[in-house]
Amino acid sequence: MVVLPLLLAFQLAQSPSPLVENTRIHERQTQKEVPGQRIPTKFGEIILPPSARPGRPIELVIHFHGEPWVAQQSVRKAYPKAAVLAVQLGSGSRAYGDPFRDPAALSGILAALERPVSRLVLTGWSAGYGAIREILRQPENAARVQTVVLLDGMHSGYDAPEEKRVPAEADLYAFEQFAREALAGHKRLLILHSEVFPSTFASTTETTDWLLQRLSVKRHPVLHWGPLGMQMVSDTRKGKLRVIGFAGNSAPDHVDHLHALDWALEQVD
Repeated sequence: MVVLPLLLAFQLAQSPSPLVENTRIHERQTQKEVPGQRIPTKFGEIILPPSARPGRPIELVIHFHGEPWVAQQSVRKAYPKAAVLAVQLGSGSRAYGDPFRDPAALSGILAALERPVSRLVLTGWSAGYGAIREILRQPENAARVQTVVLLDGMHSGYDAPEEKRVPAEADLYAFEQFAREALAGHKRLLILHSEVFPSTFASTTETTDWLLQRLSVKRHPVLHWGPLGMQMVSDTRKGKLRVIGFAGNSAPDHVDHLHALDWALEQVD
């Protein structure tokens, strides 16, 4: 019998589903000017809020991956008094992970501000998780981070035989450690994920299931409308950890998460 192997191969090949999805609205932000003083860095411009004063402490949100203007105006809307740096380095998690493997990369960004950072928030969409993972692997820099928001972007390889499809622990250990701090109330971690199934590496559904299992936290199923016409199918909270699952296995479902950044930031304010 060759039918079953062929069927399994077809199922594993979806990345994302080729079906056209017409149920959800997939609203998108409209680009607007974000005023404020610009501070150049190696990874882009930090935009200060109009209320910023020299030498005064300030919140800083660093976002990884996606059109910079989406992150810039999302942060300005959700946190009007925060500075924002949108980092766009290309495709794939290595494009983000490699530069931030050097602990000095984050230190250089913070030094460019020339003022104390009252709260450091890291957000990443899709491949942007690669930078956040490297930062959290560095004890000194991880201690500087108060909040992490992952927008459909916590992936990993697979451990052992592919047929078992177990997310690789080494790829997720830094997120697990940060999640444990969130459970204890010391940090904030928000994870949003879709149902997109990449096939060649662990999906965001698989990695969040793995994480929740490690933490002995049970998913809480819901059925609600979320931002931008997104459909929320689970909402799990414990301590300062929150994991929200959304329906959808199409490319627009994945992009929804980037455009929902302002909403996501409001959930951890």
